[in-house]
Amino acid sequence: MPFRRVAASLAAVAAWAFLACAGAPAVAAPATPDDGPSAVVFAYNRFGEDQTPSSSIRIDQFEAHLEELKNGDYAVLPLPQILEAVRNQAPLPPRTVAITIDDATRSFYRHAWPRLRAAGLPFTLFVAADAVGRPDTHMTWDELRQLASAGGVTIGALGTTTASLVSKPPVDTRAELRRARDRLQAELGQRPALFAYPGGDYSAALRTLVAEQGFAAGFGQQSGVIHPDSDFRALPRFVMIESFGGIERFRLAANALPLPVSDVTPDDPVLAVNPPPLGFTVGEAVGDLSRLACFASGQGRTQVEHIAEDRVEVRIADPFPPGRSRVNCTLPGPDGRWRWFGVQFLVPE
Repeated sequence: MPFRRVAASLAAVAAWAFLACAGAPAVAAPATPDDGPSAVVFAYNRFGEDQTPSSSIRIDQFEAHLEELKNGDYAVLPLPQILEAVRNQAPLPPRTVAITIDDATRSFYRHAWPRLRAAGLPFTLFVAADAVGRPDTHMTWDELRQLASAGGVTIGALGTTTASLVSKPPVDTRAELRRARDRLQAELGQRPALFAYPGGDYSAALRTLVAEQGFAAGFGQQSGVIHPDSDFRALPRFVMIESFGGIERFRLAANALPLPVSDVTPDDPVLAVNPPPLGFTVGEAVGDLSRLACFASGQGRTQVEHIAEDRVEVRIADPFPPGRSRVNCTLPGPDGRWRWFGVQFLVPE
Protein backbone atom coordinates (compact mmCIF):
# COMPACT_ATOMS: atom_id res chain seq x y z
CA MET A 1 0.00 0.00 0.00
CA PRO A 2 1.61 3.33 -1.02
CA PHE A 3 2.26 5.81 1.74
CA ARG A 4 -0.14 8.74 1.90
CA ARG A 5 0.83 12.18 3.04
CA VAL A 6 -1.46 14.27 5.17
CA ALA A 7 -1.66 17.94 4.24
CA ALA A 8 -3.62 19.40 7.13
CA SER A 9 -3.59 22.66 9.04
CA LEU A 10 -4.00 23.94 12.53
CA ALA A 11 -7.64 24.81 13.26
CA ALA A 12 -9.92 25.76 16.09
CA VAL A 13 -13.48 25.83 14.82
CA ALA A 14 -16.90 25.64 16.49
CA ALA A 15 -16.76 23.32 19.50
CA TRP A 16 -13.56 21.62 18.43
CA ALA A 17 -9.88 22.45 18.24
CA PHE A 18 -7.51 20.03 16.64
CA LEU A 19 -3.94 19.96 15.42
CA ALA A 20 -2.64 18.78 12.09
CA CYS A 21 0.84 19.07 10.66
CA ALA A 22 1.29 20.31 7.12
CA GLY A 23 2.98 17.64 5.08
CA ALA A 24 3.37 15.12 7.91
CA PRO A 25 3.06 11.53 6.64
CA ALA A 26 0.19 9.55 8.17
CA VAL A 27 2.00 6.27 7.66
CA ALA A 28 1.09 2.83 8.94
CA ALA A 29 3.71 2.03 11.56
CA PRO A 30 3.83 0.20 14.87
CA ALA A 31 3.76 2.28 18.01
CA THR A 32 6.81 2.33 20.19
CA PRO A 33 7.06 -0.75 22.45
CA ASP A 34 6.24 1.26 25.58
CA ASP A 35 2.79 2.13 24.22
CA GLY A 36 1.41 -1.38 24.53
CA PRO A 37 -1.86 -2.19 22.73
CA SER A 38 -3.85 0.82 21.58
CA ALA A 39 -6.80 1.61 19.33
CA VAL A 40 -8.64 4.51 17.77
CA VAL A 41 -12.43 4.51 18.13
CA PHE A 42 -14.59 6.56 15.76
CA ALA A 43 -18.06 7.80 16.70
CA TYR A 44 -20.85 8.60 14.25
CA ASN A 45 -24.43 9.64 14.85
CA ARG A 46 -26.57 10.52 11.82
CA PHE A 47 -25.94 9.98 8.13
CA GLY A 48 -26.86 12.25 5.23
CA GLU A 49 -29.21 14.39 7.28
CA ASP A 50 -28.63 17.85 5.85
CA GLN A 51 -30.91 19.43 8.45
CA THR A 52 -28.63 18.30 11.30
CA PRO A 53 -25.04 18.93 10.09
CA SER A 54 -23.83 19.29 13.69
CA SER A 55 -24.52 15.59 14.29
CA SER A 56 -24.53 14.12 10.78
CA ILE A 57 -21.87 12.98 8.32
CA ARG A 58 -22.36 13.30 4.57
CA ILE A 59 -22.77 10.01 2.74
CA ASP A 60 -19.82 10.72 0.44
CA GLN A 61 -17.64 11.44 3.49
CA PHE A 62 -18.69 8.19 5.16
CA GLU A 63 -18.01 6.25 1.96
CA ALA A 64 -14.54 7.80 1.81
CA HIS A 65 -13.90 6.70 5.41
CA LEU A 66 -14.92 3.13 4.66
CA GLU A 67 -12.79 3.08 1.52
CA GLU A 68 -9.81 4.28 3.54
CA LEU A 69 -10.34 1.59 6.16
CA LYS A 70 -10.73 -1.15 3.56
CA ASN A 71 -7.77 -0.18 1.39
CA GLY A 72 -5.42 1.25 3.99
CA ASP A 73 -3.26 -0.67 6.40
CA TYR A 74 -5.81 -0.72 9.24
CA ALA A 75 -7.21 -3.49 11.41
CA VAL A 76 -10.92 -2.82 12.01
CA LEU A 77 -11.92 -5.07 14.92
CA PRO A 78 -15.01 -5.57 17.10
CA LEU A 79 -14.92 -3.19 20.05
CA PRO A 80 -15.23 -5.92 22.75
CA GLN A 81 -12.20 -7.71 21.27
CA ILE A 82 -10.20 -4.47 21.39
CA LEU A 83 -11.18 -3.71 24.98
CA GLU A 84 -10.28 -7.20 26.14
CA ALA A 85 -6.85 -6.95 24.52
CA VAL A 86 -6.15 -3.49 25.93
CA ARG A 87 -7.34 -4.43 29.42
CA ASN A 88 -5.13 -7.56 29.42
CA GLN A 89 -2.26 -5.82 27.60
CA ALA A 90 -2.44 -8.41 24.85
CA PRO A 91 -1.04 -7.52 21.40
CA LEU A 92 -3.14 -5.65 18.86
CA PRO A 93 -2.25 -4.96 15.23
CA PRO A 94 -0.79 -1.55 14.39
CA ARG A 95 -3.48 1.02 13.61
CA THR A 96 -6.32 -0.90 15.19
CA VAL A 97 -9.65 0.88 14.68
CA ALA A 98 -13.22 0.46 15.94
CA ILE A 99 -16.41 1.99 14.53
CA THR A 100 -19.26 3.09 16.80
CA ILE A 101 -22.63 4.71 16.11
CA ASP A 102 -24.69 6.55 18.71
CA ASP A 103 -28.46 6.16 18.35
CA ALA A 104 -30.30 3.74 16.10
CA THR A 105 -31.68 6.29 13.66
CA ARG A 106 -33.38 5.57 10.37
CA SER A 107 -30.55 7.30 8.52
CA PHE A 108 -28.14 4.78 10.03
CA TYR A 109 -30.40 1.90 8.98
CA ARG A 110 -30.93 3.23 5.45
CA HIS A 111 -27.48 4.54 4.62
CA ALA A 112 -24.77 3.34 6.99
CA TRP A 113 -25.66 -0.25 7.75
CA PRO A 114 -25.84 -1.41 4.09
CA ARG A 115 -22.43 0.14 3.47
CA LEU A 116 -20.88 -1.35 6.60
CA ARG A 117 -22.30 -4.75 5.74
CA ALA A 118 -21.02 -4.56 2.16
CA ALA A 119 -17.58 -3.57 3.44
CA GLY A 120 -17.59 -6.42 5.97
CA LEU A 121 -16.62 -4.10 8.82
CA PRO A 122 -17.73 -4.76 12.42
CA PHE A 123 -19.26 -1.95 14.44
CA THR A 124 -20.95 -1.12 17.73
CA LEU A 125 -24.40 0.49 17.85
CA PHE A 126 -25.38 2.31 21.04
CA VAL A 127 -29.18 2.25 21.40
CA ALA A 128 -31.42 4.62 23.36
CA ALA A 129 -34.22 2.23 24.34
CA ASP A 130 -37.12 4.70 24.57
CA ALA A 131 -36.30 6.21 21.17
CA VAL A 132 -36.69 2.88 19.34
CA GLY A 133 -39.77 2.88 17.11
CA ARG A 134 -40.24 6.64 16.86
CA PRO A 135 -41.95 7.20 13.50
CA ASP A 136 -39.69 8.48 10.70
CA THR A 137 -36.64 8.98 12.94
CA HIS A 138 -35.60 5.70 14.54
CA MET A 139 -35.33 1.99 13.86
CA THR A 140 -37.92 -0.44 15.18
CA TRP A 141 -37.18 -3.35 17.50
CA ASP A 142 -37.79 -5.75 14.61
CA GLU A 143 -35.17 -3.93 12.54
CA LEU A 144 -32.73 -4.05 15.43
CA ARG A 145 -33.32 -7.78 15.79
CA GLN A 146 -32.69 -8.16 12.06
CA LEU A 147 -29.44 -6.23 12.40
CA ALA A 148 -28.32 -8.21 15.45
CA SER A 149 -29.01 -11.54 13.75
CA ALA A 150 -26.98 -10.52 10.69
CA GLY A 151 -23.76 -10.52 12.73
CA GLY A 152 -20.88 -8.10 12.87
CA VAL A 153 -22.58 -5.78 15.35
CA THR A 154 -22.24 -5.24 19.08
CA ILE A 155 -25.23 -3.60 20.79
CA GLY A 156 -24.50 -1.13 23.58
CA ALA A 157 -26.67 1.17 25.65
CA LEU A 158 -27.19 4.93 25.29
CA GLY A 159 -29.52 5.35 28.25
CA THR A 160 -33.24 5.29 27.63
CA THR A 161 -33.20 8.60 25.75
CA THR A 162 -30.48 10.66 24.10
CA ALA A 163 -30.75 13.35 26.80
CA SER A 164 -27.74 14.10 29.00
CA LEU A 165 -27.70 12.25 32.32
CA VAL A 166 -25.37 14.64 34.13
CA SER A 167 -27.97 16.79 35.87
CA LYS A 168 -30.22 13.94 37.02
CA PRO A 169 -30.29 12.81 40.67
CA PRO A 170 -28.30 9.61 41.27
CA VAL A 171 -31.41 7.60 42.16
CA ASP A 172 -33.01 8.52 38.82
CA THR A 173 -29.81 7.79 36.91
CA ARG A 174 -29.48 4.34 38.46
CA ALA A 175 -33.08 3.56 37.54
CA GLU A 176 -32.57 4.74 33.95
CA LEU A 177 -29.39 2.72 33.49
CA ARG A 178 -31.10 -0.42 34.79
CA ARG A 179 -34.17 0.16 32.64
CA ALA A 180 -32.08 0.73 29.51
CA ARG A 181 -30.04 -2.41 30.11
CA ASP A 182 -33.08 -4.56 30.94
CA ARG A 183 -35.07 -3.35 27.92
CA LEU A 184 -32.26 -4.16 25.51
CA GLN A 185 -31.85 -7.59 27.04
CA ALA A 186 -35.59 -8.28 26.86
CA GLU A 187 -35.96 -7.15 23.24
CA LEU A 188 -32.67 -8.37 21.75
CA GLY A 189 -31.72 -11.26 24.02
CA GLN A 190 -28.35 -9.83 24.95
CA ARG A 191 -27.24 -7.84 27.98
CA PRO A 192 -25.31 -4.74 26.90
CA ALA A 193 -21.85 -4.50 28.42
CA LEU A 194 -20.89 -1.17 26.84
CA PHE A 195 -22.33 2.28 27.49
CA ALA A 196 -22.04 5.60 25.64
CA TYR A 197 -22.75 8.83 27.48
CA PRO A 198 -25.40 10.82 25.57
CA GLY A 199 -23.66 13.77 23.97
CA GLY A 200 -20.42 12.61 25.57
CA ASP A 201 -21.44 14.30 28.84
CA TYR A 202 -20.33 12.66 32.06
CA SER A 203 -19.40 13.72 35.55
CA ALA A 204 -17.16 12.03 38.10
CA ALA A 205 -20.26 10.71 39.85
CA LEU A 206 -21.88 9.48 36.62
CA ARG A 207 -18.88 7.48 35.45
CA THR A 208 -18.85 5.77 38.85
CA LEU A 209 -22.57 4.95 38.54
CA VAL A 210 -22.05 3.43 35.09
CA ALA A 211 -19.37 1.12 36.45
CA GLU A 212 -21.51 0.22 39.48
CA GLN A 213 -24.35 -0.81 37.16
CA GLY A 214 -22.16 -3.48 35.60
CA PHE A 215 -21.06 -1.84 32.35
CA ALA A 216 -17.57 -2.96 31.39
CA ALA A 217 -16.77 0.34 29.68
CA GLY A 218 -18.22 3.80 29.16
CA PHE A 219 -17.49 6.04 26.16
CA GLY A 220 -17.37 9.81 25.91
CA GLN A 221 -16.83 12.09 22.92
CA GLN A 222 -13.43 13.50 23.83
CA SER A 223 -10.66 12.86 21.34
CA GLY A 224 -7.90 10.41 22.13
CA VAL A 225 -6.62 6.86 21.80
CA ILE A 226 -7.48 3.90 24.04
CA HIS A 227 -4.48 2.34 25.79
CA PRO A 228 -3.87 0.19 28.90
CA ASP A 229 -3.79 3.17 31.28
CA SER A 230 -7.08 4.63 30.00
CA ASP A 231 -10.02 5.09 32.35
CA PHE A 232 -12.42 2.42 31.12
CA ARG A 233 -15.32 4.37 32.63
CA ALA A 234 -14.74 7.27 30.21
CA LEU A 235 -12.94 6.13 27.06
CA PRO A 236 -12.22 8.55 24.19
CA ARG A 237 -13.61 8.54 20.66
CA PHE A 238 -13.01 10.71 17.61
CA VAL A 239 -16.39 12.12 16.57
CA MET A 240 -17.05 12.34 12.84
CA ILE A 241 -19.51 15.00 11.65
CA GLU A 242 -19.80 16.95 8.43
CA SER A 243 -17.65 19.89 9.59
CA PHE A 244 -14.83 17.59 10.70
CA GLY A 245 -15.42 14.63 8.40
CA GLY A 246 -12.90 15.34 5.66
CA ILE A 247 -10.66 12.46 4.67
CA GLU A 248 -7.46 14.21 5.79
CA ARG A 249 -8.75 14.62 9.33
CA PHE A 250 -10.02 11.04 9.28
CA ARG A 251 -6.56 9.78 8.32
CA LEU A 252 -4.94 11.99 10.95
CA ALA A 253 -7.19 10.49 13.64
CA ALA A 254 -6.94 6.92 12.34
CA ASN A 255 -3.15 7.17 12.67
CA ALA A 256 -3.20 8.71 16.15
CA LEU A 257 -1.14 7.27 18.99
CA PRO A 258 -1.89 7.49 22.71
CA LEU A 259 -0.62 10.36 24.81
CA PRO A 260 -0.74 8.57 28.18
CA VAL A 261 -1.52 10.92 31.05
CA SER A 262 -2.41 10.55 34.73
CA ASP A 263 -3.44 12.71 37.67
CA VAL A 264 -5.68 14.85 35.48
CA THR A 265 -7.14 17.94 37.13
CA PRO A 266 -9.92 18.80 37.44
CA ASP A 267 -11.11 15.24 38.01
CA ASP A 268 -14.70 16.21 37.24
CA PRO A 269 -15.34 17.48 33.68
CA VAL A 270 -18.48 19.30 34.89
CA LEU A 271 -16.83 22.58 35.74
CA ALA A 272 -17.10 24.22 39.13
CA VAL A 273 -14.24 26.59 38.21
CA ASN A 274 -14.23 28.21 34.78
CA PRO A 275 -11.82 28.40 33.02
CA PRO A 276 -10.63 25.07 34.40
CA PRO A 277 -7.16 24.63 35.88
CA LEU A 278 -6.28 21.80 33.49
CA GLY A 279 -3.20 19.81 34.42
CA PHE A 280 -1.85 16.31 33.88
CA THR A 281 1.24 14.16 34.23
CA VAL A 282 2.59 12.68 31.02
CA GLY A 283 3.85 9.10 30.85
CA GLU A 284 7.48 8.26 30.27
CA ALA A 285 9.24 8.01 26.91
CA VAL A 286 6.60 9.72 24.78
CA GLY A 287 8.84 12.32 23.18
CA ASP A 288 9.99 15.89 23.64
CA LEU A 289 7.35 17.56 25.82
CA SER A 290 8.52 20.98 24.69
CA ARG A 291 6.66 20.18 21.45
CA LEU A 292 3.36 19.53 23.23
CA ALA A 293 0.59 21.81 21.93
CA CYS A 294 -2.91 22.28 23.34
CA PHE A 295 -5.97 23.89 21.78
CA ALA A 296 -9.17 25.05 23.45
CA SER A 297 -12.60 25.39 21.85
CA GLY A 298 -13.11 28.91 20.55
CA GLN A 299 -9.71 30.06 21.81
CA GLY A 300 -7.18 28.28 19.64
CA ARG A 301 -3.71 27.46 20.87
CA THR A 302 -3.27 27.85 24.61
CA GLN A 303 -0.24 28.42 26.79
CA VAL A 304 1.34 25.22 28.11
CA GLU A 305 3.47 25.49 31.24
CA HIS A 306 5.86 22.74 32.28
CA ILE A 307 5.92 22.79 36.07
CA ALA A 308 7.96 19.58 36.40
CA GLU A 309 9.78 17.21 34.08
CA ASP A 310 6.58 15.31 33.34
CA ARG A 311 3.87 17.64 34.72
CA VAL A 312 1.98 20.03 32.47
CA GLU A 313 -0.56 22.76 33.15
CA VAL A 314 -2.67 24.26 30.37
CA ARG A 315 -3.42 27.95 30.85
CA ILE A 316 -6.88 28.47 29.35
CA ALA A 317 -7.31 32.22 28.95
CA ASP A 318 -11.08 32.73 28.96
CA PRO A 319 -14.07 31.03 30.58
CA PHE A 320 -15.93 28.54 28.42
CA PRO A 321 -19.55 29.38 27.55
CA PRO A 322 -22.42 27.23 28.85
CA GLY A 323 -22.53 23.81 27.21
CA ARG A 324 -19.76 21.59 25.89
CA SER A 325 -16.18 22.65 25.23
CA ARG A 326 -13.03 20.72 24.50
CA VAL A 327 -9.29 20.88 24.94
CA ASN A 328 -7.09 18.75 22.68
CA CYS A 329 -3.38 18.23 23.27
CA THR A 330 -1.05 16.68 20.70
CA LEU A 331 2.60 15.71 20.54
CA PRO A 332 4.62 14.55 17.51
CA GLY A 333 5.10 10.79 17.63
CA PRO A 334 7.12 8.27 15.61
CA ASP A 335 6.82 7.95 11.84
CA GLY A 336 4.95 11.22 11.36
CA ARG A 337 2.05 10.20 13.58
CA TRP A 338 0.61 12.27 16.44
CA ARG A 339 0.03 11.44 20.08
CA TRP A 340 -3.36 12.70 21.23
CA PHE A 341 -5.14 13.47 24.51
CA GLY A 342 -8.46 15.29 24.77
CA VAL A 343 -10.92 16.45 27.42
CA GLN A 344 -14.57 17.43 27.02
CA PHE A 345 -15.80 19.89 29.63
CA LEU A 346 -19.38 20.76 30.47
CA VAL A 347 -20.42 24.16 31.79
CA PRO A 348 -23.90 23.88 33.30
CA GLU A 349 -26.53 26.10 31.71
